[in-house]
Amino acid sequence: MATADKARRDQLKQFTARQTLHAHHRSRSVKDQWVWSVAAVVAVTISGLGLWAYSTIGPGKPATVADASVSEYREWTGELVLRDATLDITLDGASAPQAVANFVDLNSRGYFDDSACHRLTTEGLFVVQCGDPLGLGIGNPGYTFGPLENTPEDGVYPAGTLAMARASNDASSMGSQFFIVYEDSEIPDDIVGGYTVFGQVTNGLDGFIKTYVEPGTADGSTDGQPSIPVFIESITIR
Repeated sequence: MATADKARRDQLKQFTARQTLHAHHRSRSVKDQWVWSVAAVVAVTISGLGLWAYSTIGPGKPATVADASVSEYREWTGELVLRDATLDITLDGASAPQAVANFVDLNSRGYFDDSACHRLTTEGLFVVQCGDPLGLGIGNPGYTFGPLENTPEDGVYPAGTLAMARASNDASSMGSQFFIVYEDSEIPDDIVGGYTVFGQVTNGLDGFIKTYVEPGTADGSTDGQPSIPVFIESITIR
């Protein structure tokens, strides 16, 4: 009996020791994950600040918006490459020459490379907003421009639309931010009108939705940071 009791006590000690070790590993794993998450956010922020500084106050700063002639008043084709999806796109230089010239010029400077899309909306308005090197929704290339071009008369923006973001009631507040409409959306005009449509996604939207839209926002709201980070690796246009 004494031998059996001792064996049980030894087994209990071993079990307790294993549980303590596992708990320690779990705690360390959670701590390490938190540290790495914070480090990743800091790294992205620092990178974004560096890119923003270079392109808005540093040597990469454009003096002003590119001349509309840069658009060549023609259709451009290309690919918007994300980390886990690729969107085939066209740009309408005939209908929105100023916006397309701006987009082509900024892209030629690598402005959009490694930038984050900071906003996902999932109710009423169905867009993913990109083009801010800070990834916060407040960045621009150091200038703004207008007027509006190629705005829908009925306020409907079909799935796949590429349109310029701007401040409310300000037609001359466009810069580098744009949005990708992933589901038909009706966006009412404000006092200055609608939003400049400068291009279209022609392929890849379904994969984009599955990867980045369906997981929702980080905080579960209908308008916020995407739960799955959306990073533009590069944009090729020709």
